[in-house]
Amino acid sequence: MQDPNQNISLPLESRDDDFSILADFMKNGESVGGNVAPEGQLALDVVQTADEVIVIAPMAGCRSENLELHLHNDVLTIRGERKPPLEQEVDYFYKECYWGKFSRTIVLPVEVKVEMARAEFKNGILTVALPKTKVDGSIPIIIVED
Repeated sequence: MQDPNQNISLPLESRDDDFSILADFMKNGESVGGNVAPEGQLALDVVQTADEVIVIAPMAGCRSENLELHLHNDVLTIRGERKPPLEQEVDYFYKECYWGKFSRTIVLPVEVKVEMARAEFKNGILTVALPKTKVDGSIPIIIVED
């Protein structure tokens, strides 16, 4: 049986192996010139079916090697980085897109089977499927006679 306090990481690659290990990922809050680097917040949808909780996060401009997922009990954290498409210095007329590090931590609405979580990153959309733990509402009570 899995220890409920164990941290589970779900690293991704764009291959079929969604759980391959990511080697060098820049950690959240890395220092830049003595200050903590700013970080954007990831927009996402959380939906459910009868059997799963599904987290959907569009991440245009992000590469799978720049993603990191952590699942601990009922808390899911997604971290990543979007590199700007233009490497040279430019003047913006409008700047609405966020480029740089981002993260999002959410508390899942129901208990999930951590060990059965799966993730897919395809066409710039991250989909994390988390099977629900079946909780039977009735608990048998054993009567002990003296």
